[in-house]
Amino acid sequence: MKLKEIQNLIKFVAKSGASEVSLEMENVKITVKTSTDTPKVVVQEPIVIPQQSQVSTPQPSKPPTDLSEPSTSDENSNYITINSPIIGTFYRKPSPDKPSFVEVGDSISEGTVLCVIEAMKLFNDIESEVSGKIVKVLVDDSSPVEFDQPLFLVDPS
Repeated sequence: MKLKEIQNLIKFVAKSGASEVSLEMENVKITVKTSTDTPKVVVQEPIVIPQQSQVSTPQPSKPPTDLSEPSTSDENSNYITINSPIIGTFYRKPSPDKPSFVEVGDSISEGTVLCVIEAMKLFNDIESEVSGKIVKVLVDDSSPVEFDQPLFLVDPS
C-alpha cells in the first residue's frame, strides 16, 4: 500500500465519523482510530474569602506618576541613555573569547561599536550616536532586549 493511499484512508475515516477502521492485506495491517471523546470541561466554583471588617484611617494619597516618562534621579539626569534600536539578544562581546566592546569608564565617540544585538540569526552592530564616557551598562550580557530598552548611560561631558 502506498503512502498516498494511507493518507486518503485516514481522511476518509475522519470524514465518515467512524471511530475505528481496520484494513488487512497480504503483508499490511492498518488500524485507524479516531477519538470520539469530547473535551472535558472542569468547572470550579470560585473560592470566597471572607473580608474582615476593619476601621481604617484615610491615608493621604500620592499624586499619580506619569508612567510615560522614566523617572530619573538627579545624578542620572545629566547622562544620555543609549536605547536598543531593535528587539533581540544583547551581547557585550563580538564572540565569547574576545573582550567586551566597551567597559564602564571607556571614552567613546560617534560611530564606536558598543554592543551587538542578535535578531533572527543576524548580528547587528550597535554604534554610538554620541560622544562621552560610559557610566553604566544597564543590560546583562546574553539577555533579551526590547525595542527602545535602555542599554547604556553615557556622560557627554
